[in-house]
Amino acid sequence: MFRFVLVIAVVLAGFLTGPPAVAAPGDVSDPNIIYVGRWTNTATTAVPNWTGTYFSTRFTGTTVKVKARDAVNFYASIDGGPDVFFAGVRGTVNLTPQPLPAGTHSLRVSYRSGDTVFLGLVLDAGATTVRPALSTKLVEFVGDSITAGALTDKLAVSAYGWVLGERLGVRHTQIARSGYCLVAQSGCVGQRTQFFQQASTGTAAWDFSRYQASAVVINLGTNDIGHSVTGATFQSTYVDFLRAVRAKYPSAVIFVMETFKKRYVTETQAAVRTVNDGNVRYINTEGWLTVGADYEDTDGHPNETGHAKIADRLAPIIGPAIGL
Repeated sequence: MFRFVLVIAVVLAGFLTGPPAVAAPGDVSDPNIIYVGRWTNTATTAVPNWTGTYFSTRFTGTTVKVKARDAVNFYASIDGGPDVFFAGVRGTVNLTPQPLPAGTHSLRVSYRSGDTVFLGLVLDAGATTVRPALSTKLVEFVGDSITAGALTDKLAVSAYGWVLGERLGVRHTQIARSGYCLVAQSGCVGQRTQFFQQASTGTAAWDFSRYQASAVVINLGTNDIGHSVTGATFQSTYVDFLRAVRAKYPSAVIFVMETFKKRYVTETQAAVRTVNDGNVRYINTEGWLTVGADYEDTDGHPNETGHAKIADRLAPIIGPAIGL
């Protein structure tokens, strides 16, 4: 008798509460929307934390709209087309003022600035999302303003990491921000610490179990010299950093780039040798860029041509290392 009553209670509880909630097509928790990079996700919002993060999905129907909380700037690419810039938009933003042919289409959105809070998609009545077939490989690019694409027209979307990732057909992330150093100093955030955080500011730790990088490409040291970081401190910090990155990504190939301004070259090479890991590799960048032709300014920020040249040079190095 007790068992019978218990069964009835369980059935009634299920009837009253209903089945588990399933995300509607286009909701931020829709499993067919793939978030690449470091995002903060809740049941109703998704927020990118570093530059160059993006989400990808596919959808049926002829139109798609993005829901924004407040004024925001972002890029959207449909069906692999050019990244279209949407500036200062808010509310429900129509990405397809000219309806698409009926069928299944792809969408990628990368946020640039403003109120970068994604609230979901709006599709045609009866339309649905479809999970995109993204590469299982991911390359993470770590650096400062150069890796972030500063001064280029499209910023992160113009940067060598984004360009290379798209060329190789892999997922890609840019853990970079203007002004960042390797070694933390007054007035300069150190990637030795910040890389391991969820966002480019703050101290909330990132959960590295959310994805594993196939390769990590590091370009640091350009800014440290302006903050009086000694060679010895730079080298020892780089050794610590490389070992800490290895601990988070046990299987990744880690590439350490020579800075384009040739700063701390000896110390960077020595750090790689000290780590003594066959999958931590130094990249000599001598002669990759031409002063005057490949830079936006005299401070060493590559222009779009320069970033494309860097991607050209990196492609035959990174691709084979991750099995492409």
